[in-house]
Amino acid sequence: MKIRILGVPLDLGQERRGVDMGPSAVRAAGLNQALKNLGHQVEDAGNIHVKLPEEQHFGDRRAKYLKEITETSRQTARQIRETLEAGYFPVSLGGDHSVAVGSQAGVSKFYRDRKQAVGCLWIDAHADMNTPESSPSGNVHGMPLAATLGHGPLLLARIFSYAPKIPPRNCALIGVRDLDAREASFVKESGISVFTMRTVDELGMPAVMEKSIALACNGTAGFVVSFDADVVDPDEAPGVGTPVPGGITYREAHLAMEMVADSGRMVAFELVEINPILDVMNKTAVLGVGLVSSALGKKIL
Repeated sequence: MKIRILGVPLDLGQERRGVDMGPSAVRAAGLNQALKNLGHQVEDAGNIHVKLPEEQHFGDRRAKYLKEITETSRQTARQIRETLEAGYFPVSLGGDHSVAVGSQAGVSKFYRDRKQAVGCLWIDAHADMNTPESSPSGNVHGMPLAATLGHGPLLLARIFSYAPKIPPRNCALIGVRDLDAREASFVKESGISVFTMRTVDELGMPAVMEKSIALACNGTAGFVVSFDADVVDPDEAPGVGTPVPGGITYREAHLAMEMVADSGRMVAFELVEINPILDVMNKTAVLGVGLVSSALGKKIL
């Protein structure tokens, strides 16, 4: 496979500084070489330029730095679309989870131009389905899935002038365990499939992934994986800005990615919310490299 890595060091979507260094931490943990060792051809496109919060005013308190995040999202969308058009598989490195607005818009547009849809596996401790009206913080990293589904700020939801980017029926939210009250109501009404940590506990990760992959592939060209490091329990992934106890285990995370690889239907991958300032000896970035490797074909035997 031809893989192109794109860093999106965006940290305007949340308030804990350091997540902009996530792409560097993952590269330092050996991502490029790990993928080459699997036999892939790897090209690193470097990082997209992102404005610094110190040089901007946050603007509307209900959606902070919306203008700057939109600019980055549009640039990301263009580059991801161009990556697919050039025949490369895109691996995006965040940054906070608002980077998904642009990356998924780029994937969606590429397949839309070919009259195809895509699905999504959104693997996260949080639903990221707030809107400016429901968000208690106004932090946009809590809104990207809503925007991908056509809701929230129009500047984000209408990149490339259409919405939704992914049909709700083809979207699975996996590992969620921390939702805002108004957000929870929206999640229930959205039409996506939700596999909370209780569901993972009751059914097991294999059943959850089988169901998720099946619905993401139903009538689509394949699916995007959007992996937020905070879905993993903080004992295994301490370097995240919004840790929530009770997450998936190291092996559950790898099993999920191994099943993604086995499906052969993944069309793009993004890894977000790794904050090396909060990490312990780059432990979370090392985990991230392993998970990307598993998703792209690394096996025990």
